[in-house]
Amino acid sequence: MIFANMKDYKQLKVWNESMKLVSAIYLLTKTFPSEERFGLVTQMQRSAVSIPSNIAESVSRKSDREKARFLEYSLGSIFELETQMLICVNVGILDESDIRQILVLQTNIQKSLNALQRYLLESAKNS
Repeated sequence: MIFANMKDYKQLKVWNESMKLVSAIYLLTKTFPSEERFGLVTQMQRSAVSIPSNIAESVSRKSDREKARFLEYSLGSIFELETQMLICVNVGILDESDIRQILVLQTNIQKSLNALQRYLLESAKNS
């Protein structure tokens, strides 16, 4: 199924993978100290939620260039989330082993988003 013609974002593998990432982040942040509830917990959850949200919004856009822009927002949120997890490791809230699987999932989502974005930008150039 071609991304540019999709009407149902829930059929996108990258959207489904990013929803798994959201669940993983919510489970992970449940273990955080209570003083981080309005700090890193909130930031990480918001970053994670932003990824599939922007993918979903991209599908509603008319032009391929607009679709690509919303995928760029998702990519920004992925890098933001990665940074926040690394901060958690640096300040001792998490160990690297706590985030290893999440980082693998995050990297796969990032690669998929990059590929979709390239496809859309190429399509926009050719139309």
